Amino acid sequence: MRILLIEDDIKIGEFVSRGLREAGHVCDMLSDGQDGLFHAIRETYDIFIIDRMLPGLDGLSIMRSMRAAGVKTPALFLTAIAGIDDRVEGLEAGADDYLVKPFAFSELLARVNALARRPPTVSEKTMLQVADLTMDVMKRRVTRAGVEIELQPREFTLLEVLARNEGRVLTRTMLLERVWDFHFDPKTSVVETHISRLRGKIDKPFDVPLLHTIRNTGYSLHAPR
Repeated sequence: MRILLIEDDIKIGEFVSRGLREAGHVCDMLSDGQDGLFHAIRETYDIFIIDRMLPGLDGLSIMRSMRAAGVKTPALFLTAIAGIDDRVEGLEAGADDYLVKPFAFSELLARVNALARRPPTVSEKTMLQVADLTMDVMKRRVTRAGVEIELQPREFTLLEVLARNEGRVLTRTMLLERVWDFHFDPKTSVVETHISRLRGKIDKPFDVPLLHTIRNTGYSLHAPR
């Protein structure tokens, strides 16, 4: 899953991020409430984990603004504010779960997994299509022209990011952040290597290419124009 963690305690944030990555997830961590709200509304995530006390914009305001904007992604408050009334206030603001600090990471992970198992709301797009390429995000199934295509987990994530941004040009840096959770340039050819592998599976066996390299800019997935 791709998870957005909004937490201003750097030690807790790094601890949670590391644990989520070790569990196989992609985790974006932000420490400012305004930045968190911007990413929550503009980007596609599977789960939100949000602290209540944040600089810029508090967690309750983030939650209410997301829900008002139509964002239905499951969200969990992770906070030291432990009163019953506080929990009720958080849930009524739109949170799906509430976990109080200090906490055991195993419980946090279990709660995240439980949220992920909930049926998606009608507004969440789990079927993606670009020309004759179809992705079933829930079943992790990809077909093109009716032919099933086997992808490795990272290849699937890369294709999903490209498909959700159909027609947009995604730079190498954007892909490093969204697919590999790198917020720095590791100076490797990991993006180029995976793009080449993905192209070999979704394009080369077919007549019309969908995955395009935009010279000196990045990559774009779209039907022929």
